[in-house]
Amino acid sequence: MAILELILQVILGITSLLLTLLILLHKGRGGGLSDMFGGGMTSALGSSGLAERNLNRFTIVLALVWFITIVGLGLITKFQVI
Repeated sequence: MAILELILQVILGITSLLLTLLILLHKGRGGGLSDMFGGGMTSALGSSGLAERNLNRFTIVLALVWFITIVGLGLITKFQVI
């Protein structure tokens, strides 16, 4: 059980960092971090629709993995025999 808990903690750390990065890459009202990497130019040209949709999909999938990992760690902690 300790190995599973360690694996889930590592997954939680990695997904937390990636989720933060993906959320910062989203286009905000005033630009944001996505403009730093050329998002402002592509949105002005109107070709960033597909990239933004894919970024949304990746963020949602990663958020689901993050949530499932937290629930799994909570269940392990709750039912752990000391």
